[in-house]
Amino acid sequence: MTIYHFVGIKGSGMSALAQVLHDMKFKVQGSDVEKRFFTQLALEQSGITILPFQKENIKPGMTIIAGNAFPDTHEEIQEAMKLGLPIVRYHRFLGDFMQNFTSVAVTGAHGKTSTTGLLAHVIEGAKPTSFLIGDGTGKGREGAEYFVFEACEYRRHFLSYFPDYAIMTNIDFDHPDYFANIDDVFSAFQEMAIQVKKGIFAYGDDEQLQKIQAKVPVLFYGFGDENDYQAKNIVKSTSGTSFDVFIRNTFYDTFSIPTFGDHSVLNALAVIGLCHYEEINVEVVKDQLTTFQGVKRRFSEKRIGSQILIDDYAHHPTEIKATIDAAKQKYPDRNIVAVFQPHTFSRTQAFLEDFAKSLREADKAYLCEIFGSARENHGKLSIKDLQDRIEGSEIITEENTSVLNQNENSVIIFMGAGDIQKFQESYEKQLIK
Repeated sequence: MTIYHFVGIKGSGMSALAQVLHDMKFKVQGSDVEKRFFTQLALEQSGITILPFQKENIKPGMTIIAGNAFPDTHEEIQEAMKLGLPIVRYHRFLGDFMQNFTSVAVTGAHGKTSTTGLLAHVIEGAKPTSFLIGDGTGKGREGAEYFVFEACEYRRHFLSYFPDYAIMTNIDFDHPDYFANIDDVFSAFQEMAIQVKKGIFAYGDDEQLQKIQAKVPVLFYGFGDENDYQAKNIVKSTSGTSFDVFIRNTFYDTFSIPTFGDHSVLNALAVIGLCHYEEINVEVVKDQLTTFQGVKRRFSEKRIGSQILIDDYAHHPTEIKATIDAAKQKYPDRNIVAVFQPHTFSRTQAFLEDFAKSLREADKAYLCEIFGSARENHGKLSIKDLQDRIEGSEIITEENTSVLNQNENSVIIFMGAGDIQKFQESYEKQLIK
């Protein structure tokens, strides 16, 4: 039996896929840099071997699954070539793997991870479901009928997939280091749409998604009357949100979710639409929606003293606004404090004004130095350029997080896709002293 060796196993998609294969009783191991990542814990709990990068890891009889971040010149990939081993890129492997199931790709500029997690949880209540989520979580169920996975548009990786269904949460300009403009992003989604085999569920209030063409039915969900699946009579409270769903203007049922913000309603609506189309019992759907615990790094809360600390992956202006709005719904009587670390210089440059506008929605903003990606670790602008656009904002470092102490009885949201957790950990340590 072959051993699947993952080059870059700590990547969020890679670690999730490793867990899926491990659950399905395949032999799995992997290698990566020594630095600790949040994806590691689940791998360790599964007993999956993680090795430091070195060509000696590669042995005859292995199948190599290579992370997208590592070029063919990487020493392990070079060694595998020398030994004549099969080498498959992550997204190619996933594209072949999903053909064994009724597959659902969840894609979009924002909301992919939360929607994938929610959909897997809901369908699992009715049918055995395997899933792969971009927060590094994966599960391979024995006898699985469905495979729910997150499909990323970056570098058009999702064009390796030919899923039965796709949920498209939105189209927005992101990844300015790769996409030229919004039209370039749209063209990628349009290409993806042509590859879907049974049906697409698209957010109908998004003007870009309204233009999507496909060979299969495109069903729209949203708040507007023209959507196939519409959420109406939304009631927001500090314990969650409830709403009525109308299918083509006919009342279907009332649903409740323990989450906050309009984006949470839309994520649930996409899931409800797909489950209705697949004839999954509505009572199961209703029950499963109420028990969803969320996904990693999406509005993950803890209380320390008088403060509530929230860890969130928000790294685009649209996501920052959605996260702040959700916090305001859940905690209407508290000040909302944003601690934001921009992720990549190109994104910060492209969205400088939009970042400022979103962060001004908070009662107070603290800013951390820009986190450069592996592809670009410096730029002409600095965090000061963003600070200048947000009145009253302050720059903090990992060493001086104690200034956050001043915000008693506040909700402090640590946001970013880099290593913003370091700032939260530093603050928590000095709180506990």
